[in-house]
Amino acid sequence: MIKRFTITAMAFSLCFSAFAQDAPDAAIVEKIRKAGLDNSKVMDIAFNLTDVSGPRLSNSPGLKRAQDWAVKQLTEWGLKNAHLEAWGTFGKGWQVDKYYAATTAPFYHPIIASPKAWTPGTNGPIKSEVVLIKADSVADLAKYKGKLAGKIVMMDQGVPLASGLKPDFSRYADSTLAQMAAAKPAAGAPRQRTATGPMADRIAQMMKVREVRAAMSAMLVEEKVALILTYARGGQGTFFTSNGASYALDAKPVSPELEVAAEDFLHILRLLRAGKPVEVEADIKTSFYAQDPQGYNVIAEIPGTDKKLKDEVIMIGGHFDSWHAATGATDNAAGSAVMMEAMRILKAIDFKPKRTIRIALWSSEEQGLFGSRGYVAKHFGDPKTMVLTPDQKKISAYYNLDNGTGKIRGIYLQGNAAAGPIFQSWLSPFNDLGATTVTINNTGGTDHQAFDAVGIPGFQFIQDPADYNTRTHHSNMDTYDRLVEDDLKQSATIVASFVYNTSQRDAQIPRKELPATQAARP
Repeated sequence: MIKRFTITAMAFSLCFSAFAQDAPDAAIVEKIRKAGLDNSKVMDIAFNLTDVSGPRLSNSPGLKRAQDWAVKQLTEWGLKNAHLEAWGTFGKGWQVDKYYAATTAPFYHPIIASPKAWTPGTNGPIKSEVVLIKADSVADLAKYKGKLAGKIVMMDQGVPLASGLKPDFSRYADSTLAQMAAAKPAAGAPRQRTATGPMADRIAQMMKVREVRAAMSAMLVEEKVALILTYARGGQGTFFTSNGASYALDAKPVSPELEVAAEDFLHILRLLRAGKPVEVEADIKTSFYAQDPQGYNVIAEIPGTDKKLKDEVIMIGGHFDSWHAATGATDNAAGSAVMMEAMRILKAIDFKPKRTIRIALWSSEEQGLFGSRGYVAKHFGDPKTMVLTPDQKKISAYYNLDNGTGKIRGIYLQGNAAAGPIFQSWLSPFNDLGATTVTINNTGGTDHQAFDAVGIPGFQFIQDPADYNTRTHHSNMDTYDRLVEDDLKQSATIVASFVYNTSQRDAQIPRKELPATQAARP
């Protein structure tokens, strides 16, 4: 009993000591709150990234405008070594210079659409009846050979729109956050899944569809079609966009292609299925940029001041690139603006950090986390081999934001249980702002994964869904108007506080066991 009591007492003492070390400084928290909530510049930052810079597709002029502005702004705030850093070869940039399309028969109606990324223009105004292509297999395409030159075509596809019964905008319910907080660590290594039954059938069907589409794309180029109209996922005038061709420098040519809002596509489709002729006119101009195929990240720092700790680094970031149908406000000007604002807050309170604080605004996240993965490979190590650089040990943590405009409700631990009590303490001054939840769960699909893959503590914050998945993510509605000012202020304030605490902490953020090489993972 004495031994048990001694161990329990020691554990309690250690826990109390850790809690005391990580208890936020109330005076600093108040300074950060005032700078972030009462004197915020986050919406001005977002305005410059969206309304002023425009769409920020990878390697496009819009992304370059935003990057140059960010370097200048970070420098004016007093950050050091603000610069563009190449992460590797991306490929061609691209932008829409002009877009117009409308039905002219059976009556005039402008079409809501956007050229697909990395597709060519129409080389001037065009007009033709629309040809409906019905093809379930490669063999079905033979009947269209020699008949499509100069034609506007569309595929016989599209699903009827469901009536919207749920609101676009939502916040996490307390019960949902409680479930996230109560989650348990995953037991053992993830199992490798083998598709069987209905899943295998769906995969086989998808492969068949891809085969037909690839053959059809090649045939339409060979046939010299004037324009392809493609059904775009979405509704109520919103459409979700994608790329229609490769951005590689040696990419094969493709046909001009419009991604058409569901209401307009289905209108044309119903007429054609009923045997009614439809005429469309269009004039599309796009430009490609291949002079500099390198991809770049924006990097800047607040240097550390402690003799022993200044070479250690805390990193924050979000991806700077966007899709092209709107101005990428919630994906991810919001996260980028919050991270820039967090740095501005720390400069505004004249913070002299022990550790160096570095911001990174990534490019080409949308094509595969290229910017962050290239940076990590260059500076910290290769996840394929787990051969790491000495600098890998110097990064205390990386914090990321990339889930829309919704305010921060907590943080994903990415399986790092030891960081849980620390973050719970750091969230406590912001419980009144709705940030309460620490979950052991992982979340994916964005740039913290590049750091986590080489054993650096990488974290993504939990954010309210808002209308990210229902309305704005990769859509033509992703504009400045969709940003929620109070949510962005709250997020920047919390991020600034996390960065402050990470910098001043005696020890780095605890680390998980080093990952296996990718070749050894199941």
